[in-house]
Amino acid sequence: MTLRHAVLGLLAEAPGSGYDLLKRFETAMANVWSATQSQLYGELGKLEKSGLIEVVSEGPRGRKEYAITGEGRAELRAWLLEPWAPPSPRSETLLRIYFLGEVAPVQAREYVRRYAESADELAGHLASIDESVDWDDSDSAVFGRLVLEWGKRHAAMEREWADWAVERIRTARG
Repeated sequence: MTLRHAVLGLLAEAPGSGYDLLKRFETAMANVWSATQSQLYGELGKLEKSGLIEVVSEGPRGRKEYAITGEGRAELRAWLLEPWAPPSPRSETLLRIYFLGEVAPVQAREYVRRYAESADELAGHLASIDESVDWDDSDSAVFGRLVLEWGKRHAAMEREWADWAVERIRTARG
């Protein structure tokens, strides 16, 4: 997935300014994709230059509202229907865990406990998003809820795995 397609997808739902899109990234896409302000504004410029989005209104202080074009919608749909490619199996966290034998067992357990705490924090954040959204039958709500549920279940799995891993380190290394 690319930032390009995330922006096209958000603009396919509704037009918006760069600020609007940043807010939507923070809420609707919290556990899916992130973007910094500079990344987002840079991508908006590229998409506009390539004709995939257009400025539909300009407001005070140079605020621009963007909308997806027909060409942009075609690009988004083509990307959505591309054959699925498995994600690259890269995780800095799991790489560190693989090498935790290099530190004392108490340090290894503490590292995995912190991982469990971060899973708990994510689960709490996602639960608060779930409670704050007025879910309806719109496409963004139906499919957004599917993504949110994946995030909640993934966080729960990470916590369960971390608890198991801490116990495994304790019994194997003391």
